[in-house]
Amino acid sequence: MTLTTHVLDISIGSPAAGIAIALYAIEASTRTLLANATTNADGRTDAPLAETLAPGRYELGFTVAAYFAARNAATFYDEITVRFQIHDDGLHYHVPLLLAPWGYSTYRGS
Repeated sequence: MTLTTHVLDISIGSPAAGIAIALYAIEASTRTLLANATTNADGRTDAPLAETLAPGRYELGFTVAAYFAARNAATFYDEITVRFQIHDDGLHYHVPLLLAPWGYSTYRGS
């Protein structure tokens, strides 16, 4: 099982480079940090965020305030949190983030 992500800034139609991402495992009310990464020029991480994850609940935290500040763009968000569940540890999971200063969208990709 691998977990990957990428971030696209749909307000400018380009990958979003330099966004810090944290992966957490969620158990009850406890968050446990599993990995940190930063998006590259293609809006992707250089390696998968995880190569093995057991079924359970997880969270990706995308720190976007610095990205928008570097572009001199006002934004409503400082961090975007995406919680999701893994049901089958034999599959590949891809969680893209489509980003704009005033909104975002995410989905389970392939």
